[in-house]
Amino acid sequence: MTHTDVLISGAGIAGLVAAAGLAAKGLTVTIVDPSPPVQTAEADGSDLRSTAFLQPSRVLFDKLGLWDVLSAHATPLRALQVIDSTGWPPVETDRRVFKPADLEEDVFGWNLPNWRTRATLADDLAETPGITLRLGVGFAGMLARDDEVRADLSDGSRITARLVVGADGRASSVARAAGITMKTRRYGQKVLAFVATHTAPHHDVSTEIYNSGGAFTTVPLPDHEGAPASAIVWMNGGARALELYGLNDADFGAEMTLRACHILGDMRPISPRRMWPVVTQTAQALTARRTALIAEAAHVLPPIGAQGLNTSLHDVSALLDALSPDPGAPEGLRIYETARAKDISGRAAVIDLFNRVCKSDAAPVQALRLAGLRQVHDIAPIRRTIMRAGLGPLNQNT
Repeated sequence: MTHTDVLISGAGIAGLVAAAGLAAKGLTVTIVDPSPPVQTAEADGSDLRSTAFLQPSRVLFDKLGLWDVLSAHATPLRALQVIDSTGWPPVETDRRVFKPADLEEDVFGWNLPNWRTRATLADDLAETPGITLRLGVGFAGMLARDDEVRADLSDGSRITARLVVGADGRASSVARAAGITMKTRRYGQKVLAFVATHTAPHHDVSTEIYNSGGAFTTVPLPDHEGAPASAIVWMNGGARALELYGLNDADFGAEMTLRACHILGDMRPISPRRMWPVVTQTAQALTARRTALIAEAAHVLPPIGAQGLNTSLHDVSALLDALSPDPGAPEGLRIYETARAKDISGRAAVIDLFNRVCKSDAAPVQALRLAGLRQVHDIAPIRRTIMRAGLGPLNQNT
C-alpha cells in the first residue's frame, strides 16, 4: 500500500490546479482519473467549452507558476456584450456592452479551450516534483479514519492519504463514498458546446444573446485557418437541442447564424458537438472526515457569465488557504467549508434565477429581462457592483 499526503480524484482543470498548489506547499500529491486528457479537440471525450479565466483565476495561475505554460493559448476578453432578443428568427430588442475599464482593468480575463488547458496542465504537472499522475486509474472507494484515509483504486491497488479531494465532477464518487448528498434543480434544457468559424471578426468580445430556451454565448478564440473563430455554448429546451444536434453542418450553421442575430456574419461549425443537460447542483456539505469537495463535485451551474470554472478555482484558492501542515485536519476543513459555502449557495441561487428568466418565452418575463439588462448596465454603481461580483474575490493569498 502506497502513501501520499493528498489524494485527488479527478484530473480536470480544477484538480490539476489544486495539485500544483498543494505541491507548492511541500505536500505529496497523487491524482487519479479514469480518463486521461485528450490531445486534440476532435478526440472522443474532449471538452469543447472555452473558459474565460477571470482576473482572480489569473492571479492564482501566476502565483502557482502555471500562467507561463497557458498564456500562449490564451485570447484576451476585452468586453462582454449582452443582447436581448425575442421571437424566431430572433429580433434584437437591445444590447449593452460591459467594459473592464469600469473596474480599472485592461481586460476581464483570458479565454482558453478547456481541452487544451487540461492537456497543457497535465503535461506540466507530470514534470513537477511531489506530484504523481495516475491517469487511466479511477477512485473506487474509501475508508476515512481520524488520522488517514484508505482508498481503493479501480486497478485494485490501495493508497493511504491524509486528505482526499473530490474533484471528480457532478457524479462524484468521492462525495458518494463520504455520504454527501446533492441538491439538484433541473430546467428541461440541454446545452450544445462546439467551435465555429465566422465571417465577421469577434474583436476579442464575448457575447451572450438571450432568447427563449436560454443563452447563446460566443467566446473568442484565435483564428482557425485564417478565419475568425469562437467557442459556442448554446442552451435550448431539450427537444430543440436534440433537433439541432441531429442537423447536418450546413443546416446547423444556418440555424446558428440566425440564433446569433448575424453579429458574427455567416457561421459554420468546425468541431464535433457536445451535449449535456443543464442543471444547478450543490453539495449539501463541502467536507467530511478528511475529505473536501471542489469544483463540479461541489457545485454545477448553468453556463452563464463564466461562473462555473472560475467558481471552481475560487474553491481551490480557499482550500489552499485553509489547510494546515496536516492537510486533512478538522480545523482546516472547517475553515474551507465556511469560506466557500455562502459564496457557492449565493452564486447558485442568482444563476438559477437568471437562467429561469433568460429561458422564458413569456412576454412579461422577457420584458422584465430587458428592463433588468438596461438597469444593470445604465446605472453605473449597479453596473460596477454586478461586474465586481461576477469576477469574484480578488484577494488571493495562495
